[in-house]
Amino acid sequence: MATSGEAPESWYLALLGFAEHFRTSSPPKIRLCVHCLQAVFQFKPPQRVEARTHLQLGSVLYHHTKNTELARSHLEKAWFISQQIPQFEDVKFEAASLLSELYCQQNLVDSAKPLLRKAIQISQQTPYWHCRLLFQLAQLHTLEKDLVSACDLLGVGAEYARVVGSEYTRALFLLSKGMLLLMERKLGEVHPLLTLCGTIVENWQGNPIQKESLRVFFLVLQVTHYLDAGQVKSVKPCLKQLQQCIQTISTLHDDEILPSNPADLFHWLPKEHMCVLVYLVTVMHSMQAGYLEKAQKYTDKALMQLEKLKMLDSSPILSTFQVILLEHIIMCRLVTGHKATALQEISQVCQLCAQSPRLFTNHASQLHTLLGLYCISVNCMDNAEAQFTAALRVSDLTTHQELWAFIVTNLASVYIREGNRHQELYSLLERINPDHNFPVSSHCLRAAAFYIRGLLSFFQGRYNEAKRFLRETLKMSNAEDLNRLTACSLVLLGHIFYVLGNHRESNNMVVPAMQLASKIPDMSVQLWSSALLKDLNKACGNTIDAHEAAQMHQNFSQQLLQDHIAACSLPEHNLISWTDGPPPVGQFQAQNGPTTSLASLL
Repeated sequence: MATSGEAPESWYLALLGFAEHFRTSSPPKIRLCVHCLQAVFQFKPPQRVEARTHLQLGSVLYHHTKNTELARSHLEKAWFISQQIPQFEDVKFEAASLLSELYCQQNLVDSAKPLLRKAIQISQQTPYWHCRLLFQLAQLHTLEKDLVSACDLLGVGAEYARVVGSEYTRALFLLSKGMLLLMERKLGEVHPLLTLCGTIVENWQGNPIQKESLRVFFLVLQVTHYLDAGQVKSVKPCLKQLQQCIQTISTLHDDEILPSNPADLFHWLPKEHMCVLVYLVTVMHSMQAGYLEKAQKYTDKALMQLEKLKMLDSSPILSTFQVILLEHIIMCRLVTGHKATALQEISQVCQLCAQSPRLFTNHASQLHTLLGLYCISVNCMDNAEAQFTAALRVSDLTTHQELWAFIVTNLASVYIREGNRHQELYSLLERINPDHNFPVSSHCLRAAAFYIRGLLSFFQGRYNEAKRFLRETLKMSNAEDLNRLTACSLVLLGHIFYVLGNHRESNNMVVPAMQLASKIPDMSVQLWSSALLKDLNKACGNTIDAHEAAQMHQNFSQQLLQDHIAACSLPEHNLISWTDGPPPVGQFQAQNGPTTSLASLL
């Protein structure tokens, strides 16, 4: 809009009024809006009006049409003309920001970077724009996986915010930097930075919603840091604080009072997005800890909220949240015995990834991993191997070391079951040796690596060695409440004692394994435990208990068999043979299949 210094002519105000009327009509009449704005140029307007009109045209064309070339031409003119006009910051920097966004959309990143650098250089007297442009360039470097440059820029932003007296935006810059350092696994730098952030956040006195949103950002980083390290028990106090924090935010009203410092005009995430994010980290925690019904409950809540948000908001972060939630619930379903549902949800992830190349690039490895886990559950070991191999091929090992270790662990379990892949198996086990130079800091994955060693020793008949490995797994999983690993280790130890003829000790392992597996619930461990209980009671002459265990075993087998048949008869089952290229959609349309049961050893 024209500012008071521009002494607007009546023709200009009339054309602007018409343009705005057409833009805000329902539905918007964009063609007419563009005509009105283009008519401004017929009057040979002064430079300020000309630059502003080019910006308005560029913005309308960029946001409401597919004519990016014309949008780009107008934005380039707005940026060029506005640089020659003194005190014209808003038009100048908005043009730079929008234009660089458009360049990135057209894959012209090398045009966007120098443009943003120039804008950053000349915006130091305009705190809001200087900070916003720094965030924008940092985000661009992050998308290019150049986290070092992004961290440097966020550090510059934090120092600038401190100088202009904005502790709030300083915290935003530092927390963003902390997030990238976590991604880079630079844990030595993360800890002092998070400690500093904690102090800044607690001492900052300002808008309550802004303060609480900083706390949510801070706590989300802490929780994900613990979960990355597989520390499911240690994270509980932080997670509880985070859940209380989001409850506080949902009771606060959005005050329309604008901050007095223009550098404070930033929000990390909208309130509704933060709610979904807290649900998401709660699901991650529940799944790792083996509280699968709780994971299901929070996933349902989060997905419902996401569906509502996606009707009004096309923000790409919502699709990312949706994919991560589905990835976790699919793993839960494979444990609880719902393969058919898991398969339909894998197909859903394929469809979401097919709509967004960036989403697919970031989640291709996870998608192949999920298909590998599904293949194990339906006993298609060749396909499982192909899927895990594909997952390793497409994963970015520099930023996804935990994912790499997870895939290798599961691939090792496939080789163990196939029984004839000794060379490949030993070369994998060499790389995930829990006793020596384990490649990641995750407590959970190291415990799983001990379990895999125990499983191999069991199959090779080296029972004492197997017991040593499994006791290590038990020690580690008990320390951090890793219920699934505890249940798996107990039942395997029970099996070993049974084979050795030590029925009493076997019973001491299998009974708690069964109780824990029922609580999770883990269908395959329940199946395994009931088979062992049947044989144990038979051997000890407890006919009634043996009969009861046999009945349980029969029920679990029936459920698993029905679900197995249901899953394998779905058209989406063909996904198991996809190992290359973009995600296939269309030929595997999701159907409302049966939601019965599943089994997977790991």
